[in-house]
Amino acid sequence: MSVSRAGDVTTTENRIHALPCWSGPITIEPLAGGLSNQNYLVTDSAGRHVVRFGKDFPFHHVYREREIMTARAAHRAGFAPALEFAQPGVMVSEFLGAKTFGPEDVRANVERIATLMRRFHDEMPGEVSGAGFMFWVFHVIRDYARTLRDGGSRKTPELDRYLALSHALESEQVPLPIVFGHNDLLPANILDTGDRLWLIDFEYAGFSTAMFDLAGVSSNAEFDAARSEALLRAYFGDAPDPRLMRSLSAMQCASLLREAMWSMVSELHLYTTGIDYAAYSDENLARLDFALDAHRTAYGKT
Repeated sequence: MSVSRAGDVTTTENRIHALPCWSGPITIEPLAGGLSNQNYLVTDSAGRHVVRFGKDFPFHHVYREREIMTARAAHRAGFAPALEFAQPGVMVSEFLGAKTFGPEDVRANVERIATLMRRFHDEMPGEVSGAGFMFWVFHVIRDYARTLRDGGSRKTPELDRYLALSHALESEQVPLPIVFGHNDLLPANILDTGDRLWLIDFEYAGFSTAMFDLAGVSSNAEFDAARSEALLRAYFGDAPDPRLMRSLSAMQCASLLREAMWSMVSELHLYTTGIDYAAYSDENLARLDFALDAHRTAYGKT
């Protein structure tokens, strides 16, 4: 959630206390990790729950009504914790007590994650409802460029270069079936209860191809070429051909470019306590440069 610069904790806690879903007295603890939403762990007599504050962010193509629908659909399909309560601006979910993945956990669980992704992609279309939302990263990049130019971003002089790069990376994609993707597979959005993996945070979920989720998993966890090949093999059930490997490599670069531009847009529109969006933008641009060097070494100039 975009919060005031004063960071009014008392007001936020009052909002949590006022929610009509609690059983008896509650205790409230902040949960770290969100880049654009505020999250809290709340304990009442019925157990523990995650409270997530967040409003619509049209500049990020984020609409909470769609996120709520997807979270409920993902729970029905067995991929997500139960959404216990929702009203405009707030969601209350079951707390699983699970391990939150970091990059090293993703790298150690390639086959489990590939299986989870394949099931999510195949099974979620039968559960989601309402108008279909399409997430195509290259459209998102183009739209972010418009937002950044109109908002006078510090990165405006670089936008033509980013758009040319995005166009080149899009041209390297291979045709794949349309699936329902999560589209925000940062390591922290994968949870492990030991017996199974779970997904959370469905702000960007929508119809896409599998390649963006595959690229999100691998780029966000800094896979090398061998581990990227293992991910494709586990997901598709066969050794990937060179065109598929090149497509993933290009999409990994697109994933990092989108994450950097997401942060640039956030620099203009969001204030979240403890988050330095300018530093996060620059961090992802540095990672993009490294990924582009690897891609061009393997496949030639993009």
